[in-house]
Amino acid sequence: MSDLKQIAHIESPFGSKFGVPRQAGLAAAGARVVFEPEYRVEEAVRGLEEFDYVWLIWRFHQAERSEWSPTVRPPRLGGNQRVGVFATRSPFRPNPLGLSAVRLLRVEHDSQLGPVLYVEGADLVDGTPIFDIKPYIPYADAHSDARSGFAPDAPCPKLSVDDPDGVTLEMPDNLRKALFSALALDPRPSYQHDPQRIYTMSFAGCEVSFKVVGERLIIVKKC
Repeated sequence: MSDLKQIAHIESPFGSKFGVPRQAGLAAAGARVVFEPEYRVEEAVRGLEEFDYVWLIWRFHQAERSEWSPTVRPPRLGGNQRVGVFATRSPFRPNPLGLSAVRLLRVEHDSQLGPVLYVEGADLVDGTPIFDIKPYIPYADAHSDARSGFAPDAPCPKLSVDDPDGVTLEMPDNLRKALFSALALDPRPSYQHDPQRIYTMSFAGCEVSFKVVGERLIIVKKC
């Protein structure tokens, strides 16, 4: 990792890895990519606004381990079946690198931060180091007839999200929508189904607590 230079970091509403969507594009969460001082160069993003999506290459900085395992247990298989690490997108890899295609909403030019990329659908924790940004090119990057192994279809929202006490009503609409879309995907570990258990997710600077009863996710507190 010493040969890789961090060029940017992401500012995301997801404060910790629990609750982050398991793939990019699953939740309509807005974020922005802020370049490190050395790379705040307008010319470096010239022409990028002509693309709808970009690839982010980044580091699983909250999931690094000193050793790696050749097999992992993907959530899509219920967390009970092992497959090869290189047949998954697990963060627990020899090199903890992530790859995400995110929608590029716009490029803004800030007087202090230089060019800032506003994106949607990122599956990155706030502060995640970014090593590279590349434009998404449909004819090369999209293969609609490709096989997808054990993940043939995008996961659909599993849960109905309910805020009976209105604890999230003070959130801006865009953040509330993003929170609900992430919660509907069921962020719990696949092996945990205790209806009495309270889970807490860090989102947009708040700690959002919830429980799941059947197919209903109930928000119980925000602090």
